[in-house]
Amino acid sequence: MKPGPNNGVGLPIRADTANRPFLMSALFLLVLALSLAAATQYFAHAFQYHAALGTHQNFLYAPWKILEWAKLWPDRYGNEFSMAGSVATMTAALGLILLLALKRHLSGPATSYLHGSARWAGKKDIIAAGLLPRRRSWLEVLRGQGHGSAFRSTGVYVGAWLDKRGRQHYLRHSGPEHVLCYAPTRSGKGVGLIVPTLLSWGESTVITDLKGELWELTAGWRKQYAGNRVLRFEPAAASGGAHWNPLEEIRLDSEFEVGDVQNLATLIVDPDGKGLESHWQKSAQALLVGLILHALYQARSSGGATPSLSDIDSLLSNPNRDIGELWMEMFLLPPSSGPNCRIVSASGRDMLDRPEEEGGSVLSTAKSYLSLYRDPVVRGNISDSHFKIRDLMHHEDPVSLYIVTRPTDKARLRPLIRILLNMIVRLLADRIEFEGGRPKPVYKHRLLMMLDEFPSLGKLEILQESLAFLAGYGIKCYLICQDINQLKSSRTGYGQDESITSNCHIQNAFPPNRVETAEHLSKLTGQTTIVKEQVTKGDKHTSRTLQEVQRSLLTVDECLRMPGPVKGVKDGGDVIERAGDMIIYVAGFPAIYGRQPLYFQDAVFQKRAEVPAPMASDRL
Repeated sequence: MKPGPNNGVGLPIRADTANRPFLMSALFLLVLALSLAAATQYFAHAFQYHAALGTHQNFLYAPWKILEWAKLWPDRYGNEFSMAGSVATMTAALGLILLLALKRHLSGPATSYLHGSARWAGKKDIIAAGLLPRRRSWLEVLRGQGHGSAFRSTGVYVGAWLDKRGRQHYLRHSGPEHVLCYAPTRSGKGVGLIVPTLLSWGESTVITDLKGELWELTAGWRKQYAGNRVLRFEPAAASGGAHWNPLEEIRLDSEFEVGDVQNLATLIVDPDGKGLESHWQKSAQALLVGLILHALYQARSSGGATPSLSDIDSLLSNPNRDIGELWMEMFLLPPSSGPNCRIVSASGRDMLDRPEEEGGSVLSTAKSYLSLYRDPVVRGNISDSHFKIRDLMHHEDPVSLYIVTRPTDKARLRPLIRILLNMIVRLLADRIEFEGGRPKPVYKHRLLMMLDEFPSLGKLEILQESLAFLAGYGIKCYLICQDINQLKSSRTGYGQDESITSNCHIQNAFPPNRVETAEHLSKLTGQTTIVKEQVTKGDKHTSRTLQEVQRSLLTVDECLRMPGPVKGVKDGGDVIERAGDMIIYVAGFPAIYGRQPLYFQDAVFQKRAEVPAPMASDRL
């Protein structure tokens, strides 16, 4: 004995019971009609369907004929009418008994879901969640509507699912909502989720490519067959990459000028996202705001190129000039140089008024945060721009930006990568238009932000704050972290009160390594009700009792013991030979127990991955 399907509570039951009173009333009327029909046919049979009962001989009469005959012959055929009434009563009683049984069946046992109603998703649930294309109706087929190619061209891969016959179905999400993935190191997230997505997503994308592998596997197909302009921004590479100067993104002579410079200065002196905690950081930030504006105004007035962060460092480290001359130059900047000369003058005045020791400490703090840009390779890559952030969504062609950082350079390049991602969010989610009472897209291409190991970039406050509204600007985020501890770390992550998980519609996970992540996934899958059989053996007899108890649909230890990918050794490295299991959770739907997809086991993906990557980055 076991409970029925665990889908009898929550939204489904409210949807089903909306029409249940009408259904029961209709069934009651049907029972009444059947009882009258039985009485009518019995009475007609007693007279052998004689023509006297009607205008002509008939073998099937309307159910209400018995009422007409009773009115026509009230004092005759008493026995026949009595027997017909008995037949009607018996038919009605039998119908009501069946009706009560049906009602009890529809209501279900009172305690079937007493402790929870969690269950694994079936095919209908997955289709309703938008991860599988629904079957088109004949009308949509005639009109050429339905899922069609649009469903397949804009979705991101979140996993795979095996049906009852063992056939694998890819799970793709094409909506604007964001995705969060928990995947430990070497678990197969790249070959299972990232590469298939990049080999099918046709619109613009920003990719954090930690080792350059994604460029090699996906840039060729994206350029040749997806019609993308592919950019490789690798700050530590001497050649072959695209250049990008953050100072060229500052919107001079606009209402955003000071805000852009202040945001940039804050990112420079807060490379880990911990906030401006000390007096020296705050003072260095204020100094850099004035110094950057001063350098931009000077370059414009002289007709020179836009300065870079390396040039800002050179202003503070010029061995042939006393630093006091720079402060005086800023203080005496002519008002005609720019609309915010007052800020530049105030910064120069502040440094002139500081005691020598304090001024030296502020100066050394600012210079320490600019030391990265003294590297001649980095300096060359940020000296000018081969693309603008606006191009990602507003260029004629979709644009794919690969941000490549080698593992050995990952830590020191973090401040520059943080600046780039911060500016992408701020500059592309700045305005929205409406038409006919609805939002109107102002971009040419949607943007997918595929951020692998994003907590390693430090706390990007703008990302956490903007996830709630980025979808409205055509930006979809696919965020990947190792485990929930990396996300919730108070030192390097977003803390216990983070809102990343709250704003991600889909959460998927490979077998976790940490208990905390397993506990989180176990809670996401929910609690279910099971029947426990208890056997008591006595001297003469054995008794069995059934009891309904609560159980996690997926317990913590079961989550930790989920089968992972099976690996083999090939060419000196570990290669996944068989996919492991995974869990996909879509808000508002039962959890999906899925399978990890592998791009190299799919002939289409394998062929796309074999398209050679460009030798050099495009330039816009």
